Amino acid sequence: MATTPGQIRPWRYLAVFVALMAALYALVFFTGDRNPYPKLGIDLQGGTRVNLQARTADGGLPPRDQLVQAQQIIDQRVNGLGVQGAEVVLDGSNITITVPGQDGERARSLGQTAQVRFRAVLNAAPVVPLATTPTDPGAPAPGGEQATPTPAPAAPTPESGQPQGAGQSLQVTPVSYDRPLQDPAPPPDGNEPVDPRAAEALREAKATRQSTDPAVLQATFDSFVCPADDPLRGFDDPNLPLITCDREGTTKYLLGPDPTDPSALPLPQGTDIDTAQAQQDPNGLRWIINLTFKPEGAEKWAAYTAANVGNAVAFTLDGEVVSAPRIESAIFGNTQISGDFTQKSATELAGILRYGSLPLSFEASDAQTVSATLGLASLEAGLIAGAIGLALVFLYCLIYYRVLGVLTVLSLILSAVLVYAVLVLLGRWVGFTLDLAGVAGFIVAIGITADSFVIFFERLKDEVREGRTFRSAVPRAWVRARRTILSADVVMFLAAGVLYVLAVGQVRGFAFTLGMSTVLDLIVVFLVTHPLVALASNSRVFSSPALSGLGSVAKIGAEKRKLARVGSSKGA
Repeated sequence: MATTPGQIRPWRYLAVFVALMAALYALVFFTGDRNPYPKLGIDLQGGTRVNLQARTADGGLPPRDQLVQAQQIIDQRVNGLGVQGAEVVLDGSNITITVPGQDGERARSLGQTAQVRFRAVLNAAPVVPLATTPTDPGAPAPGGEQATPTPAPAAPTPESGQPQGAGQSLQVTPVSYDRPLQDPAPPPDGNEPVDPRAAEALREAKATRQSTDPAVLQATFDSFVCPADDPLRGFDDPNLPLITCDREGTTKYLLGPDPTDPSALPLPQGTDIDTAQAQQDPNGLRWIINLTFKPEGAEKWAAYTAANVGNAVAFTLDGEVVSAPRIESAIFGNTQISGDFTQKSATELAGILRYGSLPLSFEASDAQTVSATLGLASLEAGLIAGAIGLALVFLYCLIYYRVLGVLTVLSLILSAVLVYAVLVLLGRWVGFTLDLAGVAGFIVAIGITADSFVIFFERLKDEVREGRTFRSAVPRAWVRARRTILSADVVMFLAAGVLYVLAVGQVRGFAFTLGMSTVLDLIVVFLVTHPLVALASNSRVFSSPALSGLGSVAKIGAEKRKLARVGSSKGA
C-alpha cells in the first residue's frame, strides 16, 4: 500500500534529536574549560571601555578611509591578543574598544597604535631636571636590552654608553609642551578645522628635535625633558633624526638617521616585519621576542646589523622608544630581542611589532571600568517581561489548542535547552558573548518558533474541517505547512544575515542570535513538534476531540463526511 505523503516514523526523528542534545551537552561538560555558562557581554558582566581619539598634524579631522583602516588593524590586534568578546567600533573620529570581564588591562595596550619604526641610537642619557642637567661626558647611558640572532647566547652584562658632545656651549630655549591639544568642532561651512596651537607646537618640535643642524640637535638633547603631552608623537619624519624618550619618561634618546652620515645603511621599518612572537627563553626564565622579517626587510636588517655590531637600535612607536637593544652580532635569520621583559610587556610589544603601523596617531586614552549593574537590572526587567509574555502565550495555547498547546510548550522548552548548549559552545569556540541585544534577539525568535507551531496547527484544523480524522489529517497538514514554515524562516534568516552584515556593535549581536534561533527553530519543528503531533494522533486518548482542541472543527468535518455519505448513497 502506498505511503501517504507526510507520514513519518516519529521515534526515529525523536531519537535523532535526543542524540543531538546528548552530543551537544557532552561537548559542554567534557571539553574545553567545562564551564557550563555562556560568555556574557560587557553590559551583563561589566568590563573595560577604551576611547581613542584620532590626531592629525594640523588638528583637523582625519580622513574617513584612514579611520576605517585603523579600526581594522586595531581589531586584528584585539584578536591577536586573545581578548574574547571585545568590540572595536568606529564612532565619528573616535574608536571605542569595549572588553568584557577581566581583560581590561590587556586592552590598554591597544591604544598604542601608530607608526612602528627602527632607528639607530646615536646618544642616550637619563632624564634629569633642567637645573641639574649633567655636563659630565662620562655619564652612563642606559642599556640592558640586546638584539641577537636565534638561537640566543647567554645574556651578556648590560652595556653602558657615553653621551656625545654633552659640553656644547650652544644653548637652545626648550620647547614648551604644556599647551593642550584640542579636538575642535567642525565649523559651520563644513571645512576641516585646524588647531593653530597644535600646529605651532608641532612645527616648533620638528624645528628643534628633528633639526638637521648637529649643533642645534645636540643643544636640544642636552636640555630636553620628556614632555607629558608630546605634540610630535606620531608625526615624526623617519628621514630626519629624532630626540625622544622611552615609555617611562626616564631616558632620553637621540635617534638616527645621523645628519652627519648621509651614507648610513637603511633600517627596516614596521611594515617589513613578518612575525613577532613573545615566548620564554629556552635557556632561562626570562621573556624574549622572536622577530622575522619579510625578504626585503631581512636583507636590510642583515646588512645593518653586520655593519653595526655593538651599537644600539631603537624600536619606536609613535616616535616613543619601546625597546633599545644592542646588536651583538650580524643577524641573518630570526632576531631575538631580550631584556627586562615580563610576560605582559613582551606580549604587548610583540603585538605592536606584529601588526605594524596605523595610518593615524591617537590620543593616549584611559581605560574606564564599566559596571554591570545597569545591564543586569535591564536584563532582569526584560526577563520578567519575557516570562510574563511566555506565560500568557502558554495559557492561550493551552486554552485554544489543549493537547497541541502542551506540545507547543514542550517544544519551546526543548528549543531553549538546545539554544543554551549552542550558546555555551559558541562562547567557548569562537568567543561569542551574550549581551542585552542578543537576549532581545532570542525573545523575538520565540515568536518565530511559536508562529511555526501555529502554521502547522491551523493547517491541521483545516484538514479536519474538510472531513478528515485527526490521524489522517496530520501528514497532509504537515506537507502543506512545512513549505510555509520553510519560506518564513528563510526570509527571516536572510533578513538577519543582511542586518548582521550592515550593522555594527550590539546590533550585530541581535542579528546573530535572531538568525541562529531561526535555524534552531527548524530543527525543533522538524525533529520534535511534528513527531510529537504524529504520536498524539495515534493515541486514542490524545486524539479525542475534547482533548486535542479540535472538537469544533471535528464536528464540522463529521457533518461533511455525513453529507458526503448521503450524497454517495443517493447517487448509487
